[in-house]
Amino acid sequence: MPDLSHIVKAYDIRGVVPDAWDESLAELFGAAFVEVVGGPAIVVGHDMRPSSPGLSAAFARGAAARGADVTLIGLCSTDQLYYASGSLDLPGAMFTASHNPARYNGIKLCRAGAAPVGQDTGLAQIRRLVERWLDEGAPAAPAGTAAGTVSERDTLAGYAAHLRGLVDLAPIRPLKVVVDAGNGMGGHTVPTVFEGLPLDLVPLYFELDGTFPHHEANPLDPKNIVDLQERVRAEGADLGIAFDGDADRCFVVDERGEGVPPSAVTALVAARELARNGGSGTVIHNLITSWSVPEVVRENGGTPVRTRVGHSFIKEEMARTGAIFGGEHSAHYYFKDFWNADTGMLAALHVLAALGGQDGPLSALVASYDRYAGSGEINSTVADQKARLAAVKEAFAAREDVTLDELDGLTATGKDWWFNVRASNTEPLLRLNVEARDGAVLARVRDEVLSLLRA
Repeated sequence: MPDLSHIVKAYDIRGVVPDAWDESLAELFGAAFVEVVGGPAIVVGHDMRPSSPGLSAAFARGAAARGADVTLIGLCSTDQLYYASGSLDLPGAMFTASHNPARYNGIKLCRAGAAPVGQDTGLAQIRRLVERWLDEGAPAAPAGTAAGTVSERDTLAGYAAHLRGLVDLAPIRPLKVVVDAGNGMGGHTVPTVFEGLPLDLVPLYFELDGTFPHHEANPLDPKNIVDLQERVRAEGADLGIAFDGDADRCFVVDERGEGVPPSAVTALVAARELARNGGSGTVIHNLITSWSVPEVVRENGGTPVRTRVGHSFIKEEMARTGAIFGGEHSAHYYFKDFWNADTGMLAALHVLAALGGQDGPLSALVASYDRYAGSGEINSTVADQKARLAAVKEAFAAREDVTLDELDGLTATGKDWWFNVRASNTEPLLRLNVEARDGAVLARVRDEVLSLLRA
């Protein structure tokens, strides 16, 4: 029997195909999804991985066998699936493994209105149900249950129109933009979203290819944006944008080919969203985003709210507070006007609108949002996570002018710096992020904490 503990993660289902899971298991997941979320209909989409069409079709069979009418939207980005779930008010399933290598695939699940399904909101129930069926055999659908229908629907044009209705790019000056789709779903969505806008689009790796022949579709790793940086400089472009495999995250480089930190993008978009909402509103940010984010939010009349890392926490806080926007250091951007779901494409449109609405280069525009020196995420392999975290806590607990909190891992804050150390949920790693007023302070704090972690 397959070990579902290895593939049912905190926020999604993900593993190697067919070693860890296959179409027969996908069919059971489809049936279990309908049992848990209820409702008469669902929507299903998939990315460009070779295994995605078969897996999504099997999921649809399982769901239909339990009486649900299934709408297949075919090739789509994850945020396009969220659009379909939100606009049709249906639970949804997106088949993708995001930026993972080609042999992986997975399922991101949501309830109607793109509300997330995670361990505490249905995913654990789905796992238990499938495990029981694998052990005992899946029972027949309840008596009187008629099989659901399976139909197809194209949502790409509606998705593009919805996003463009939220950001007006018609009056901007012409911009030359290089977009690296990484052979992922950005190659499917960008041409339709950008069509007719005052943009000179230079496409890079737009061919849909789930084997990722040019580089991994993970722009968070610096080596995967080298081609984009070089092309921006060669073309004399105004900026570059990179999407990950399922195109729900976007990364930005300026006219020099230098990366724009996701925290700076978060601050920029927050200022624009606050202006759209009359200069007030709540903005969510996780505890690893830069000090710049809450500063900019307050300067623009908003209220910043700090959360743990992870999309389920961001979305929960957005729903609880009625927040207008949320951002994470990992380049996930969440919008109230997009059912509180994350969409890298909408964030990209905001950056384009901000840049095209003034005459200066992007590097000058983002300078006011990128105020501090940051380390980025530094991983350390450790045998005993708790012991190393305790050693760091002990070292900083007694120091004057240092405050500690344990909202998510350990965060220590001094006068001119802060750092956070968090344990990985899936690997023997501790993840360190440091920020400081200048590079010298950053280096000092970073090196001291790393010496404790790696002792």
